[in-house]
Amino acid sequence: MPARLTVKHITTYRYNRPVTFNEHRLMLRPRDSHDLRLVSTRLVITPAAQVRWMHDVFGNSIAIATFSEAADTLRFESTVTVEHFGVEEPEFPIESYARTVPFSYSQDEVPDLGRTIERHCPDPKHKVDTWVRRFLSPDGWTETDSLLINMTQSIKQNFTYCAHEDKTQEPVETLARMAGTCRDFALLLMEAARSLGMAARFVSGYLYDPALDDAGPGMVGAGATHAWTQVYLPGSGWVEFDPTNGLVGGRNLIRVAVARDPSQAIPVQGSYAGTAGDFLDMNIEVAVTSDPTDRGDAGLR
Repeated sequence: MPARLTVKHITTYRYNRPVTFNEHRLMLRPRDSHDLRLVSTRLVITPAAQVRWMHDVFGNSIAIATFSEAADTLRFESTVTVEHFGVEEPEFPIESYARTVPFSYSQDEVPDLGRTIERHCPDPKHKVDTWVRRFLSPDGWTETDSLLINMTQSIKQNFTYCAHEDKTQEPVETLARMAGTCRDFALLLMEAARSLGMAARFVSGYLYDPALDDAGPGMVGAGATHAWTQVYLPGSGWVEFDPTNGLVGGRNLIRVAVARDPSQAIPVQGSYAGTAGDFLDMNIEVAVTSDPTDRGDAGLR
């Protein structure tokens, strides 16, 4: 049976006087798929805004909000309900030629995987390469699934999680600090996979913590937006790895956006017309709750 999960995400900006708002771009609507069914969605913006929808280059749903009035508070409230079909211990069969690394993607796949195979972050002293080598067998042939699982779990076990930072740090900084946010850990795992010639991309979304319902162990990163990694494996396609929690597969993960770089998957972004001193603070509230008894469909809009 699928789990029915409701996500309430509120982002509030406060200013010390009324300011006018420029266009804002919102990535809050989950991606419908065979393992994640969007049941209902509601978006409330204060002050009132004109909203239009579009798909970005990755197929993510983007809401573009434009404003006509000034205010000292800007608030976005998104409520979505999904049916989640993630499994407890996913199996991801891999084509025989890709069961060990290194391997090469087929000629048909390479053009579409494109820049997701390329490394995006500078590593002049090969710090990421050095970290990856500790997971490789001495003979040079390592099982692909074991390698990715071991790297994912190593980040969980050996790095310190930080709840919030102003920006996503580069992998060499994450390795130096042995600490970071979920976005930092996702980017490190992406670049590690790419260093071995694998296609990887960034995922932004939400995390359900079953401990809130006494339904399982506690997760790290709940109560905020979450980020993790997808790696493309021939035979299974895009497989999800959550290094913050050391998890493989999409259980408890609600995908909203996929991108080749974290800067392309920011949940709420925009600007205002005024001075830097006009801005007071920003607050983000995220709650993901389960209601397995509620099976009635609400309208989509």
